[in-house]
Amino acid sequence: MTELGLRARKKLQTRQQIVDTATSLFAERGFDNVTVVEIARAASVSEKTVFNYFGTKEDLIFSGMDDFSATLLRVIRERPPGTSAFAAFGEFVVQPRGLLAAEDPDAIERLAAIARMIDASTTLQTRQRHLFDASVDSLAALMAEEAGVTDTDVDVWVVANALIGVLRAMQKYIHHEVLAGRRGPNLIRDVLAQGRRAFEVLEHGLAEYAVGDRTVSPRHSSRSKSGREVRGSRTGDSTDA
Repeated sequence: MTELGLRARKKLQTRQQIVDTATSLFAERGFDNVTVVEIARAASVSEKTVFNYFGTKEDLIFSGMDDFSATLLRVIRERPPGTSAFAAFGEFVVQPRGLLAAEDPDAIERLAAIARMIDASTTLQTRQRHLFDASVDSLAALMAEEAGVTDTDVDVWVVANALIGVLRAMQKYIHHEVLAGRRGPNLIRDVLAQGRRAFEVLEHGLAEYAVGDRTVSPRHSSRSKSGREVRGSRTGDSTDA
């Protein structure tokens, strides 16, 4: 391995050490009750080193979300010719990755710990909303650039909000489920199935979705059945825990 490779690897290890230390302290005492100085001391690094890797204390929780958004935009920008931004977005989002792809049970426990932190901190909730809003802005700008319009164009703004809304819905769903105690492969399957259902709703038109009885029009009845199966699976996955 080259010297540059060793240096890059050490940086990644230091970054992960800081994140793991911060997550542990936040889980034990709450996000708002832990300072960056305490995180640095526990991770055996300087406070300056922490800020070299993370711009704010909130970034210790949400850096993965920033990485995800950057990767998502790159995938859309570099999609194959003839593929719509909508299709590229959908294909990317409903694939297991990150903590959802990890086989280690500790990964889901870490996700549950993060969900509890966010649930208990208005600071983190505000930061999360801002990050989603920033994702809408970035996606709208990309789509506007490709379409040759401004990023305030109604069409691109509506589509960008709808697509990022799928991410927000999936995040809300998994946080709710892990906080309720769900674990195991069925949870991951259901999260991704919820994402696919959301894209089907967008693909076939919001006007055809009846909120009251959670059904779609008769010509999409097979998708409605699929949706019921996803919801029903929660009653038969007692082996998840």
